[in-house]
Amino acid sequence: MDSRPVASISVVVPTYNRAALLPATLDAILSQTLRPLEVIIVDDGSTDDTAAVLARYGRRLRVLRVPNGGDLKARNAGLAEATGDLVAFCDSDDLWKPGFLAAMLRMWQVEPALRVAFSDFVIIRDDVWQEDRKFADAPPGFWDGLRPLGASMSVFDQPIVERLLDFQPFFPSCMVADRRFLLEVGGWDVSVGRRVGCDFATILRVAEHAPFGILQQPLVGIRKHAANHSADVQAMNLGDAWILEHLLAERPSWQPHAAAVRASVAARRMQALEIAFARRDYQAVREIAAMLPALQSPRLRLKAQVARLPPLVREASGAVLLSLGSLASVRRRLRRG
Repeated sequence: MDSRPVASISVVVPTYNRAALLPATLDAILSQTLRPLEVIIVDDGSTDDTAAVLARYGRRLRVLRVPNGGDLKARNAGLAEATGDLVAFCDSDDLWKPGFLAAMLRMWQVEPALRVAFSDFVIIRDDVWQEDRKFADAPPGFWDGLRPLGASMSVFDQPIVERLLDFQPFFPSCMVADRRFLLEVGGWDVSVGRRVGCDFATILRVAEHAPFGILQQPLVGIRKHAANHSADVQAMNLGDAWILEHLLAERPSWQPHAAAVRASVAARRMQALEIAFARRDYQAVREIAAMLPALQSPRLRLKAQVARLPPLVREASGAVLLSLGSLASVRRRLRRG
């Protein structure tokens, strides 16, 4: 692909039944210091007051109405209509700080060969922006190899697929991409369906390409509310494991990563098993254990065995194991103190 000057950004916002949250998201987009070329709202078959909310914004928005098909299809519908050099995505429950688009455009002005870039973010709870930055949670070595571009801006010059198998800090509302590049690689990967964590497949798709931009400023806020799927860590781990297995089977370019992918799948399922046991969801424990070819951990083997016991024995044994685990956790904290 050629490198060329970029000057315009299209914004795509998929939405489904978020009439109460949508105005704050739209106001944040329309208040950007860099005015977007267009703001495309893809109404994914909403049945609430979304249409009335959008009508209040008039010609400041382009509205597409599509049958309900999920976020991935909605984003692709917006991508197909976009005309900007770059395209930014914002979920309809998230917020941008006023300088988000301007900061992202600066990255392309410094490095026109960029394919995609992601901003850091923080969580918003009860309308309060938290202090903890997502990028700061990265394990040691995750950011090694970045080439600086300027203040808070840098790039990976090599694909980073394997880095994302253990830590994934990139969210759709933080993403800006070269529009033609994203179209050429297939847009948002709809092959994974609508399962929890379906965005992961597309993040891994763009991670196969470089330069891959990083903006260390937390200019995005991810709002937490009752409808967030990401609050269910067990479901997220199981969804991510399924997606990784699916991609390994579907993407020939992933064969060099096969061992690392399988290790990540097993680790995610073991984490999900631990959570299910703590919830006393013994049916889920049995189902997850069946997905793991071998439980190397004696603790997990014991938990899987307990989950197969008759109900009364299982409940009593599970309570004992959970209490022992809590006691061991307290002892570890005391030793560290």
